Amino acid sequence: MVTAHEVWEALAEIPDPEIPVISLVDLGVIKNVTIADGRVRIDFTPTFMGCPALETMQREMLAKVEGLGAEADVRVILDDSWSTDRISPEGRKKLRLAGFAPPPPRTAGKLELVQLQGNGFRCPYCSSTDTKLDNLFGPTPCRSIRYCNACRQPFEQFKTI
Repeated sequence: MVTAHEVWEALAEIPDPEIPVISLVDLGVIKNVTIADGRVRIDFTPTFMGCPALETMQREMLAKVEGLGAEADVRVILDDSWSTDRISPEGRKKLRLAGFAPPPPRTAGKLELVQLQGNGFRCPYCSSTDTKLDNLFGPTPCRSIRYCNACRQPFEQFKTI
């Protein structure tokens, strides 16, 4: 019989299809794993509703559980929004090492455009906070493009969601 711990370890091996330096577990999209009557149930909350990699991630989770010798039921949970607060400390470190600026902790209230345009966003290459918003819209809805005035490198900044 498979244990929840074994399932979590297997799921931690699945890279995010879009940013493979971080696993689905470190990204925080896997909300819960339960085992009942020999069946594994995985509750999964995608980063956003229209995620094009949704089916790919579901297939990967099913395959990992089958590799452990169990059957899985992957449930997409849409009534509980994912937030950047769910990214693990290890996941934030992996993002930074790969050249992505992880999102800062979410503050209470609505994030305003003025906050996104301000300084305080740390460059993942040189750690400078002398950065500016270059483009609010990055390659995905959850990222924007920033520019570091210190090392002159563009980088992707995860938006705080």
